[in-house]
Amino acid sequence: MQQHIEHFLSATEEQAIIEAIQIAENNTSGEIRVHIENTHNDNLNHRVLDIFSILKMHNTKLRNGVLIYVAVQDKAFAIYGDKGIHCVVPPNFWDSTIAIIESYFQKREFKQGLIFGIKNAGIQLKKYFPCDTENPNELPNEISTTL
Repeated sequence: MQQHIEHFLSATEEQAIIEAIQIAENNTSGEIRVHIENTHNDNLNHRVLDIFSILKMHNTKLRNGVLIYVAVQDKAFAIYGDKGIHCVVPPNFWDSTIAIIESYFQKREFKQGLIFGIKNAGIQLKKYFPCDTENPNELPNEISTTL
């Protein structure tokens, strides 16, 4: 049975997630995006890289874009940070964010998982990418989807 994205989050939940992105980005120069689709077609890592490229997330000044990717039907998610992030953070940098999202997803609390994951990602990014005086919003905060 195929699960449709619009059944994954309500419009109100989507807005709450967008607000969480805005709040997280107020404390860091990092840029966070969420992408939701039905399936990654059996290759999660390849699909995450494809979406990162399609969304032009590498177009940030410090190469500090972060994609939180969710494949609803596959019950899978991943976090991918651009090379500017991976050049300065430890290898286990995303572990706490993954654990937070996973704990809520296991309880089927998808909105809360994304909100708390985004919040944690923002806190983590702030250590390495604090916001500067201008802190422009280099990428859209909306949730992108692919059907």
